[in-house]
Amino acid sequence: MKLVVISDTHIPKRAKGLPSKLIADLKDAELIIHAGDWQTVDIYHELATYGELKGVIGNVDNEELQRILPESLVLEVNNFRIGVVHGHGKGLTTEKRALATFKEQNVDCIIFGHSHIPVNKMHEGILLFNPGSATDKRRQAQYSYGVLTLNEEISAQHVFYDEKH
Repeated sequence: MKLVVISDTHIPKRAKGLPSKLIADLKDAELIIHAGDWQTVDIYHELATYGELKGVIGNVDNEELQRILPESLVLEVNNFRIGVVHGHGKGLTTEKRALATFKEQNVDCIIFGHSHIPVNKMHEGILLFNPGSATDKRRQAQYSYGVLTLNEEISAQHVFYDEKH
């Protein structure tokens, strides 16, 4: 099973639309997960045209998004439990805030955003995954999003690229 994972799209502030590289992967994704900072509900509706969409709010999301999306969620997909949170807040690092959100949830994977810094590592048996940003690389060398593959095990990889159109 293929899941496309994105975060921090910040559309329309940081880009006019979704990058073509991302759109190509969205077309055959079985599930799309957005870890917050969509900015407006328009990108939510656009992503939903590509398939099943799950997501959470981030710290820049408008009131309409705040009404329809949770701050965090746990998805059960192919016998895996996946926690999703944006990761913003005070104190600790983004990664530590994400871990704290699901400390009592018994998850296999935590997807988070906020920092725009790609992360793909194991922490005490939990896969921590930040896809980076598809449209706002900040101080990163490239734009990025992620693909999770769920078979007997869960694995993640980043897709990096230079142009956001």
